[in-house]
Amino acid sequence: MTRLRLALSMTAGLLLASATLPQAAFAQTAYVSNEKDNTVSVIDMGKMEVVKTLKVGQRPRGIVLSHDRTKLYICASDDDTVQVLDLASGKVVHNLPSGEDPELFALHPDGRLLFIANEDSNVVTVVDVPDRRVTFQVDVGVEPEGMAVSPDGRWAVNTSETTSMVHWIDVEKRQVVDNTLVDARPRYAQFSKSGDRLWVSAEIGGTVAVIDTATRKPVKTIGFAIKGIPKDRIQPVGIRLTDDGRYAFVALGPANHVAVIDARSLEVVSYLLVGRRVWQLDFTPDQKRLLTTNGLSGDVSIIDVDKLSVLKTVKVGRYPWGVAVAP
Repeated sequence: MTRLRLALSMTAGLLLASATLPQAAFAQTAYVSNEKDNTVSVIDMGKMEVVKTLKVGQRPRGIVLSHDRTKLYICASDDDTVQVLDLASGKVVHNLPSGEDPELFALHPDGRLLFIANEDSNVVTVVDVPDRRVTFQVDVGVEPEGMAVSPDGRWAVNTSETTSMVHWIDVEKRQVVDNTLVDARPRYAQFSKSGDRLWVSAEIGGTVAVIDTATRKPVKTIGFAIKGIPKDRIQPVGIRLTDDGRYAFVALGPANHVAVIDARSLEVVSYLLVGRRVWQLDFTPDQKRLLTTNGLSGDVSIIDVDKLSVLKTVKVGRYPWGVAVAP
């Protein structure tokens, strides 16, 4: 091979590498609902910057991806509907019935049933997504908000803020079969990857309850204390658990910190300073990054999960609320 051909070959190789490696590294995309702007910000996780802003319905709050990662479901609370955003086109393709004032929801492992908390009407509405119809509703406590479905699909749980309870809905029976009392104003629930435990945040109580799924009894209630911050400003909301069982991350609202909990010992190991009024959280699919929505500062903090440090803050719209990250 002549020197010229060798040089051309090497150049072509470098160009190919530069064309393919960044795409693989930068493929992850974050979606953030902006409650006051009626928009969704689209963040390129490789560049760590907003690359697009999409207009959606009124007061978008909870968001979740379809299991095939092609659609984003959006609670458009003031429109009393769930919107379906096609991620390829960036357009809302249709709406789903949702009941009044949908705020948070959870998708069943079958990818078909969407469990929606209706804050104003004290019910959980269950929607068949492909058929676009309500299959059943379940009465729960006052001001329902948090929703989660167990990994095996047996349980859907709802937290009701005023009743301060977790309501256990037997999915097959389509009814509440048990309740667990937790601290004041429970806002969010998440099952562990194995489904053996349920984590529930209590905003006014300032705690997180870790509940045994088999007995539906709390095994520990975790409190928080941050030097220099009054206790009444520590208000837990969003929760995310790593799949390896190592950490639980808890957004602490107006305390402007995320608590890091050893998920095995159930002890707090660190607090990370983020933006103002941190609300919801989501991991990148590889769980190397954690994103937080910071309502009052209108931005998103990106956390390095291994180093437990904040990498960057990204400005988004007004009052960012929900966040979901696609591969």
